[in-house]
Amino acid sequence: MGLAAAAMAQSAPASDASASQSAQGDVALTIYNSDLALVQDVRQIAIAQGRSRVEFPDVSARIQPETLSFAAANTTIIEQNFDYDLLTPEKLMEKAVGQTVTLLRTNPATGAETRERAKVLSVAGGVVIQIGERIEVLRDDGLPVRVIFDRVPPGLRARPTLSVNLDSARGGTRPVNLRYLTRGLSWSADYVALYNESAGTIDMQGWVTLENSTGTTFQNADTVLVAGNPNNGGRGSYSQRGMTRAGTEASDRERLGDFYLYPISGRTTIADNQMKQVSFLDVQGVAARKIYAREVYWQQNDREPQNVESRIAFSTARDQGLGDALPAGTVRFYQRDSEGTPQFIGEKSIGHTPMGSDLSLVTGEAFDITIKAEVEKRETITATEWEKSARYRVVEGGKTREVTIERPKTYYRTTMRYTLTNAKSAPVDVQLIQSGLNRSWWADDFRVTAEDIKGEQMNADRRRYTIPVPAEGERVIRVTFETRY
Repeated sequence: MGLAAAAMAQSAPASDASASQSAQGDVALTIYNSDLALVQDVRQIAIAQGRSRVEFPDVSARIQPETLSFAAANTTIIEQNFDYDLLTPEKLMEKAVGQTVTLLRTNPATGAETRERAKVLSVAGGVVIQIGERIEVLRDDGLPVRVIFDRVPPGLRARPTLSVNLDSARGGTRPVNLRYLTRGLSWSADYVALYNESAGTIDMQGWVTLENSTGTTFQNADTVLVAGNPNNGGRGSYSQRGMTRAGTEASDRERLGDFYLYPISGRTTIADNQMKQVSFLDVQGVAARKIYAREVYWQQNDREPQNVESRIAFSTARDQGLGDALPAGTVRFYQRDSEGTPQFIGEKSIGHTPMGSDLSLVTGEAFDITIKAEVEKRETITATEWEKSARYRVVEGGKTREVTIERPKTYYRTTMRYTLTNAKSAPVDVQLIQSGLNRSWWADDFRVTAEDIKGEQMNADRRRYTIPVPAEGERVIRVTFETRY
């Protein structure tokens, strides 16, 4: 029989287990994205004059005791202890090792009950007991067996409890302010975006999902969420995905230092092991457009056509209809079918996004649109031929430095062929990005000597082509590069 099943215990109640209501006072929560929260709890406590011990149940079971701040008038703290051995079936059995308990067995056929006194010998990998002269293992075989304890072992508590030894200059009831950091409280943002392709807009709702795994319920708490990544011992942060241009607009939301605050309207109870969702964003008619794109690496040679990415691009700028900073989370896109029913078309995670940013989020692969990239021709050329193409030189950076080794004397001419197909009944524009052009400091002088469509140099490594592809048609374009690699 397993620990949890074996310890369906009947015992005297713990001294602090009979309280049916929370001992918390006026609770305020500040919750960060990174599994961290600040708890501030103001309780009215009767404190005796001189030295005394005061217990504070209903603190987080995942409290960081070293972060505790205690404040009460005319009172100093001498010592603090956090009792986190909670009253569970497993803990009851562990504490009972070497002690005597009562086994209550029920005959499944007759319902008759028998009681035996047993000594608990071990709980390592199972419960081993001694009854008289025989040794037994409580098996997890479904037979009705209960373990009855004479009392609750010392040190086990029904609720996480903080105890402090105080020295007070006077007696009486006064407010006590507890402040501490805890794990187990976190939040994330989730976005639902309804894309209207014909109108070129999205309607977006933003939801905050709160999770509580602290072992404690926080009652009627004043709650504020912080979007940002405070330094907390080097723990993880969100990376930015899908933001093509960072915004430069200041949001109207309240700030705390360099972080944005998202208060939850009204007080709320966050139960232990609960997920709670609260709306924080609801905007309609945000300008949006669909983009088809694919990135091709240097000398990529596809054996077969590859589907392009389908993206939805929009801005968080005020004049584009959204006008807000977006905390990190997941954007899920929907689109109505011919019957008007919203259908899921893809999702993408984003990092913390300033207001005014441009986003291009991948929703999946386009079924009907492909690109096949091939090295059509690659040959070496002479230094003389290399110098003839100098007028096509692409220079980035503008800095000159001397080196002590010769530049390579072998040059290459590479012709890339890109075949695009479109099985849709309407023409489309496809963004093709050729990357891998910036090989190293000695090879940054690549040249584009011929291109069927004029490209845009995005940076030293990437060049973008916007290629119209006819409806139910094919388009082939070629680009020739001269390089030192």
